[in-house]
Amino acid sequence: MPKNSPSTSSITPPPVAAPASAAPLWHSAAYAVYPDSVVQGPHVARAVSRRELTSSYRSPANAFQSPRISFKFSLNGKDNEMPPGQDHVIMALPRAGQPLETPVIVFGQQYVDQTPVPADTYLAPNTPLRIRLDLRPMLAAFRQQGFYQLYNGQKLYQADFKHVLVAGNTAPLSWDFDNLIHKPGLELTDPDGNGIYETTVVLNAHSDAETTAAHWQQTLDTTEFPQLTSDYPLLDALYNLALEEAKRAVEPDGTFRTGKEWAGVWTRDISYSIILAQAALQPEVAKTSLLRKVTPRGRIIQDTGTGGAYPCSTDRMIWAVAAWEIYLTTGDEAWLRQVYPIIKNSLEDDVLNAYNPQTGLVRGESSFLDWREQTYPKWMQPVDIYQSESLGTNAVHFQANQVLAQMATTLGDAVVAQAAQQRAARIKNGINQYLWLAEQGYYGQFRYGRVYQHLSPKAEALGEALTVLFGVAAGRRAQTVVTHTPVMDYGIPCIYPQISGIPPYHNNAVWPFVQSYWGLAAAKVGNEDSFLASLMAVARPAALFLTNKENFVASNGDFAGTQINSSNMLWSLSGSLGLVYKGLFGMDFQPDRLVFQPFVPQALQGTRRLTGFRYRRAVLDIEVQGFGNRIDSITLDGQQLPAAAVPATLTGTHTVQIKLVNSLPEVSYKVTHAPPHAAPMTPEVHYAAGRLTWAPVEGAKAYQVLRNGQFAARTTSPEFALPSAPTYAEYQVVAVDSRNYESFASEPLAVPARKFQRIYDLGTGRSKSSKSYKGYTGAGFVEISSTQNKTLAVPVTVPEAGLYAIDFRYANGNGPLNTSNKCAIRTLRRGRQQLGTVVLPQRAVDEWSDWGFSNPILVRLETGLHPLTLTFEAANENMNGEVNQAMLDYLRLTKID
Repeated sequence: MPKNSPSTSSITPPPVAAPASAAPLWHSAAYAVYPDSVVQGPHVARAVSRRELTSSYRSPANAFQSPRISFKFSLNGKDNEMPPGQDHVIMALPRAGQPLETPVIVFGQQYVDQTPVPADTYLAPNTPLRIRLDLRPMLAAFRQQGFYQLYNGQKLYQADFKHVLVAGNTAPLSWDFDNLIHKPGLELTDPDGNGIYETTVVLNAHSDAETTAAHWQQTLDTTEFPQLTSDYPLLDALYNLALEEAKRAVEPDGTFRTGKEWAGVWTRDISYSIILAQAALQPEVAKTSLLRKVTPRGRIIQDTGTGGAYPCSTDRMIWAVAAWEIYLTTGDEAWLRQVYPIIKNSLEDDVLNAYNPQTGLVRGESSFLDWREQTYPKWMQPVDIYQSESLGTNAVHFQANQVLAQMATTLGDAVVAQAAQQRAARIKNGINQYLWLAEQGYYGQFRYGRVYQHLSPKAEALGEALTVLFGVAAGRRAQTVVTHTPVMDYGIPCIYPQISGIPPYHNNAVWPFVQSYWGLAAAKVGNEDSFLASLMAVARPAALFLTNKENFVASNGDFAGTQINSSNMLWSLSGSLGLVYKGLFGMDFQPDRLVFQPFVPQALQGTRRLTGFRYRRAVLDIEVQGFGNRIDSITLDGQQLPAAAVPATLTGTHTVQIKLVNSLPEVSYKVTHAPPHAAPMTPEVHYAAGRLTWAPVEGAKAYQVLRNGQFAARTTSPEFALPSAPTYAEYQVVAVDSRNYESFASEPLAVPARKFQRIYDLGTGRSKSSKSYKGYTGAGFVEISSTQNKTLAVPVTVPEAGLYAIDFRYANGNGPLNTSNKCAIRTLRRGRQQLGTVVLPQRAVDEWSDWGFSNPILVRLETGLHPLTLTFEAANENMNGEVNQAMLDYLRLTKID
């Protein structure tokens, strides 16, 4: 007989029960959930038994696609043909036997097909479209001057021109510019050399349509895992589906597989999954997986992120929270001692590279939202994302410091514990001071800008949930966050409102693992409506799709339509399990005990049993009766259990029985329901003759003008006369729609700037590089790497005391904007004093004539000579470990105050 099988338990599982009535357990305008089924329009998923499900779901994605195809061309995989919001358009309609093709479109000159589309007309299956592009003006510019000037003023040099591709709104087209190069069919070629490039794509190709199974029946033996039985066959079956997929998610080498489509171990994926459920379910696999994500120097690996990963992305520290969760569930002190120095050293590097002492916040990309076009304005470069301060990543660092403090206390390291506690307190204060939106009742998405920062008022679901779960938001503020953060019909979207013109993935999408964290946050504050809605929002897609998908479209609930997706997704299935363990059964793992705080919504009242649950050296059979979130009685083997806590020293097999009070929460909190809504496009602002101007933004009723990140004026016309300014200032414009939702702020314009700047050419000394790159200024440029110019002296003369911004014009062609791990990092010092970290992210693959600026470092300087040095120090090691390279053109010194 298999170990821990249900028949070895002292609790007898109930038989599968038929629905008590035709009334649903829960319903919204989009779907309804019954004890044994989910109904969404014509689609029905049903639990045949606790180990078998059927579904009639068929994605409507291919049936009702619009024939209006929006697209634009891309040089080298960048969005560089026309301004944001300006696309080419063709109506993909049959034309009396004629092949469907675009006219020859001149690069940079918008083409809009005005052909009317009859009502109820959709894109036909397998529609070929020939796309033609005239690049002769660009090629002529190459011959005449060696470069072509793009619409945004940047220069593309002939030697750097490698690919021309097409992006668009209908598959196989995609707006994912950074990954176009990985789709060969989207590259245009010029086989006859006449300057006319072309390709043919097949739209609405049904042979490529995504489908899901119609039937699931458990085939793997999962009796080594805890077994669930309740009065709700559907939820039991989905639990068993998640167990089977959890077992499938383990590779032969003993590590987690991120998803059916995603091989390999990914730091944030496994960490969020371990926290949700896998620390309790598969702790040895969790340990092996986490240790796979450690560098040879004993630091946590940041394996994804913009501009070369670390430190543009800094959410690797969720690894620390996952490692602590494993200790809480296993009590393994050897594990604790093994991971402690890894966490300590990683955080100490982060303090030097990413912590902002002025705000107390941590810089870096939003946690898990690492596809920059999906959650950031298009003007933001990787260095701008590094400079930003995001909600989710700061919540992660708060908890990582809390974890380090607890580890240090356990291991007797009082100095480290105190320092970590102080950092956690500063981060918590910074989040509540700089990211809280009192009028909205939740936290803003991130602070962003250049020299000055502005808060994006979008809600960011994972970050909001983590502030509640980790205790950043406490008391009434935590309750307010759960009540007021917008939720859509199919669940909580990653961000709200959506970004106009961006297809679903993080934008306009629900991720089940995020929904699970949101549900646990709702349970923590006692919001029954929100917790029940989260349970249903996780159950619906798993039942209809018969797998735990990575994501789905927030506006229609369909798995097809997001840019990338996978079945058997580790963090999705872990979220489903986590809602059972930490939500319905209320398991709170603490250093010295397991505390039970069950929350059973009234709609799910009854008896539920979890048998064979392993906690440290004990095996627990747990029964919860009733509903609500207050315990009437709790016993261990028939004896009252003080404080509802199982001691960590317990061994052997035991029975825990819990009776709830059968009462609703004392306060009836609500859920803020929101319809699909896209904020206005980001204005593109220009300056000339003392005025800011921009094209009118569709849907905008007014515009806000920002000066140095703060509100300066409101206007209804697309222009603004600037007041005379004796000092440096940065201006931005925000479009506001009729619902008072804001666009992203436009790219900061420094007006005026040059009279406050001094340039220090770095190519005038003997270290000048001999490489044949173009586009530099002055006498040349200098190469810095892990072997060359590891210390670079740059003496500067300050004419007037004040606050200065110091940055560097640089090139880094070691990788694309969105992936790889070769972000260059350096430390800026004045004498022995550390002024800050200079981050030089990747800008393009082998494009060394593509120049940009590093992050600005703000420092007060007195009049006179200052011996600045740029040094490569131990904390400046990136995730590559070998290539840490950039070309430096000049240092820029700007007086801002």
